[in-house]
Amino acid sequence: MANSLFRTKKISTILSEGSDDPHGGGGLKRVLNMRDLTFFGIAAILGAGSFSSLGSAVFNGGPGVVILFVITAIACAFTAFCYSEFASRIPVAGSAYTYAYASFGELFAWVIGWALIMEYSIGNIYVAFSWSDYFTSFLDKLGEIMHMNLHVPDYFSNSYVEVKNALKAGSTNPEILSAWNQAPMIGGLRIILDIPALVINILITYLVYRGVKESRNFSNIMVILKLAVVGLIILVGGYLVFSTGSTHNWLPPDDTGVKNFMPNGFGGVMMAVSSVFFAYIGFDAVSVLAEESKNPQRDLPRGMILSLIICTVIYILLTLVLTGAVNYRNFEGVGDPLSFIFEKQNLNIGWMQFLVSVCAVVAMTSVLLVFQMGQPRIWMSMSRDGLLPPVFQKIHAKFKTPSFATIVTGLVVGIPILFTDKTFVLDFTSIATLFAFVLVCGGVLLIPRKEKIPGKFNLPYINAKFIFPLIIIGAGALASTLSKNYFADKMDFSFEKKVDAFTDMIPVANMDTISTSAKLEEYLVAKNDPDSAFIQLTAAMKASPDAASRISIATDFGSKYNTTQSRTTKISLIIFWLLMIGLAILTVIKNYSLIPLMGVSTCLYLLTGMSLSNWLWFGSWLLVGLVLYFLYGFRKSKLNTQKG
Repeated sequence: MANSLFRTKKISTILSEGSDDPHGGGGLKRVLNMRDLTFFGIAAILGAGSFSSLGSAVFNGGPGVVILFVITAIACAFTAFCYSEFASRIPVAGSAYTYAYASFGELFAWVIGWALIMEYSIGNIYVAFSWSDYFTSFLDKLGEIMHMNLHVPDYFSNSYVEVKNALKAGSTNPEILSAWNQAPMIGGLRIILDIPALVINILITYLVYRGVKESRNFSNIMVILKLAVVGLIILVGGYLVFSTGSTHNWLPPDDTGVKNFMPNGFGGVMMAVSSVFFAYIGFDAVSVLAEESKNPQRDLPRGMILSLIICTVIYILLTLVLTGAVNYRNFEGVGDPLSFIFEKQNLNIGWMQFLVSVCAVVAMTSVLLVFQMGQPRIWMSMSRDGLLPPVFQKIHAKFKTPSFATIVTGLVVGIPILFTDKTFVLDFTSIATLFAFVLVCGGVLLIPRKEKIPGKFNLPYINAKFIFPLIIIGAGALASTLSKNYFADKMDFSFEKKVDAFTDMIPVANMDTISTSAKLEEYLVAKNDPDSAFIQLTAAMKASPDAASRISIATDFGSKYNTTQSRTTKISLIIFWLLMIGLAILTVIKNYSLIPLMGVSTCLYLLTGMSLSNWLWFGSWLLVGLVLYFLYGFRKSKLNTQKG
């Protein structure tokens, strides 16, 4: 049983089944060159993350968030090298799924294929929601210019779940209130749905169904337009930062009044990990197009790495422009940061604000296109292996695309748009992508090294026998130097218990009750806790003029020191360091290569920032996938039937 679960697939077998014929044979059309692949990579990376989550990243980390962009880019670069190594050896559709099949075995291949649904399909739900936000904003601005009413009703441009959750949290957002109060009703049910998100999903699905050549041309045009507008933002915004003397915003004062590039410290910078990482999601989508590349062994690695470098430079420049134009604190809750800096209260350039909204619509359309192309090809590969029904590998006779899988992808993206919201989708997507990255980098460690072949990508082998253990020792020493009690704190959960003791007293329904507020304050004063955070909290509550403000302070404190998240982070870091020690020992024994080791390490570290709810949802999703695998895939697998 165990041997069957971890049965691997020979690379030669994968190549023969993947139709590695350069003329296409009976498989997919090979029409993409290096420029096309680079553009696809840029189309996927430079999209929803840069146009929406960048504001959150800047608010948390200040100007210093550029450091996190560099750190994350390095982590992605290590991963890109590993993707490139696999792509040069296995130039067929399937991406990380196919690579896992060749290295870890069938069970891990299924798990990673199932997890990638969260990156490509479910991730596209978030992009569709963001696209809708910018598109409706664009229509409003266009209506103002043309003196026409182009406004989409709020109840037809928001998701029901998002509106309901916002109202439950006490939101006073006029758009949310309008959507709820003005929504038409059928049988007591309010009809609230995001029509633009649904429409763009249908259009993208149709375009991908028609063929990769049409999608390529459309994507290339959008990428050129997107790069031109982003370049204009950097030039105009950068010029105004210097001409208006706003460079002082790059060294804003911290809470103590000291000017600092990282006003919230490195901890504040690291709080932006999820936002920054989401900005990079998508570069791996290029590897899914291996079977449609003219020269995948040469062009795939180049296109992937080149797109990553280009986008990293763009992100750094954009971040510097944003934090120079406006004080980083003003980006709280800003979902359209690139247009925000040109609003009246900031740089005050109306035509740039309009142009950016157009660019955002274009940018996220290209992201939708690339991700919608990726998912069907993964399902096609899984079907070839017998893990999914044969209909998923059906290729359209005329368009030469995986037709059935493309339609199913459109449904998987479209239907949940009616029942979910952006926050849930964003968390779900990030953890699945990092999980895939870890397996790809780890897979390179398990496959035998190949001889260098001219004209193909060759991952440099650097014996990490002594280097990697020294890196781990050095990282541990640095952490201990920067924080003397770093490792001791990870084992100490007493602070979380203290926070639990008073956050439990915060009322859920009656937030304005004086008795609870007095009880909470009395508890804190009586304990006279030596922790500086508690002392500051007590002092702030004593200075508050009324019960409502004291409750607000306590609630904010409880949110800041969320004990569930803190425990999860501590446990994640303990597991991380144990894994690093284990990897270091294995490296000494097996002479592993440094680049994939660094890919595994950096991606595992980013995973330590995921919350408990992320892990619970991810675990539940994998459990459902495993049930399906044992009900169908395990029995129908070609490796199983051939053996029998």
